[in-house]
Amino acid sequence: MSANTVNQDRLYQVILAPQITEKATRVADKHQQIAFKVRTDATKPEVKAAVELLFKVEVDAVSVVNVKGKVKRAGRTLGRRQDWKKAYVSLKPGQEINFAAGE
Repeated sequence: MSANTVNQDRLYQVILAPQITEKATRVADKHQQIAFKVRTDATKPEVKAAVELLFKVEVDAVSVVNVKGKVKRAGRTLGRRQDWKKAYVSLKPGQEINFAAGE
């Protein structure tokens, strides 16, 4: 196995899911950015390469946010949800990702 195929396998695992929320939709409309839930050890260059590979678009910039897990309780027991990472991906002008179309 070459280093390129190992790297490509890694890129397929970087993006976990698109974040489809009211805020993400507002940001997408206003700033032409798409929000993704990504692995906590993912780097900006990895996220950029993964989006370009998976969706065949050109990425302009990537911003990442580490989201702390919420504290939740069940009766007297306090627990905490897992921390996760969110990436806001800016596409170059004229680029678009259509999640509705089955690619």
